[in-house]
Amino acid sequence: MKKVLAIVFGVMFTFQIQAQTKATQSADAPQSRVIILATGGTIAGSGESSTKAAYTAGKVPVDDLLNAVPQIHDLAKVKGEQIAQIGSQDMNIETWLKLSERINEIFDNNEADGVVITHGTDTQEETAYFLELTVHSDKPVVLVGAMRPSTAMSQDGNRNLLDAVMVAASPNSQGIGVVTAMNEAVFAARDVTKTVTTNIATFQSRNFGPIGLIYDGKVSYYYKSLRSSAPKFNIKGLKKLPQVEIIYGYADASAITVKAVRDAKVDGIVYAGMGNGNFNAQVGAELEAAAKSGIAVCRAARAGAGRVTLFNEVDDQALGFVVADDLNPQKARILLMLALTRTKDANAIQDIFFKY
Repeated sequence: MKKVLAIVFGVMFTFQIQAQTKATQSADAPQSRVIILATGGTIAGSGESSTKAAYTAGKVPVDDLLNAVPQIHDLAKVKGEQIAQIGSQDMNIETWLKLSERINEIFDNNEADGVVITHGTDTQEETAYFLELTVHSDKPVVLVGAMRPSTAMSQDGNRNLLDAVMVAASPNSQGIGVVTAMNEAVFAARDVTKTVTTNIATFQSRNFGPIGLIYDGKVSYYYKSLRSSAPKFNIKGLKKLPQVEIIYGYADASAITVKAVRDAKVDGIVYAGMGNGNFNAQVGAELEAAAKSGIAVCRAARAGAGRVTLFNEVDDQALGFVVADDLNPQKARILLMLALTRTKDANAIQDIFFKY
């Protein structure tokens, strides 16, 4: 009898140890699945010197980026895909459509719990906002880059990549919209912009600040954009978008550029005006002519912060214009392109700008 009890208790003890071991292993193992979609940029750049500024963007493939930061595998089950290998000055609508389609596919097929996109900084804010408007999931999408190439002394890419995976793997990142994670800060795609040509603290949100901060292995959120919950644009099957051009305003500006763009029969114009999106009389006459010819005209501002408002110095309704609200010109262009896939009515487009 004693032998039987000993065997029974021994078996129970073995099962208990095995269960505890499995529980410990399960607790220690990364639970989130993150796919990194690489597009190139400075984070994948390489130069001949660790102390000189010259480098070539997009040379380092995604597998090498991952191997340089083995700690990311402690945060999530990570794998990489090479979508493009370019500097972000060469980012294009074709790649935007490809990225959006792949991200929606990943989430629709439950391939990952979050996506990180490595991207150059020059146009990172534009790609982020395009994805914010076209990715149909509450799961996190995080764009990340670097201001120094991978071969530079004190390069910032490895740390930024680690932080981006941390953000994508965090349960708290559900539903915050597409974001950028750079220099220990998290910014909403709609509001973030590159503000300095070379400094690692280049990304800022001039109107609202970061929505979260990254420090000591944790990401903490403080607010989210109310506009991130607006219905997304359906771009499935699209091979191109309506053509929208940006024209920059300045003192004593001629109407030559507006006329040239109007004659090219583009679909839309974003005018980056002075002050509250203002323009002089000759430019205004050409913009009005453009609107009457069926070209969508949006007034934005070159100031870098603040809103462009209706019925201030310009009677937008009479002229058939729309205002960008607080979107900068490059983001107003993106929203106008997508809005034109739904409607050409100026009033309906204005509603879209106030919703998104």
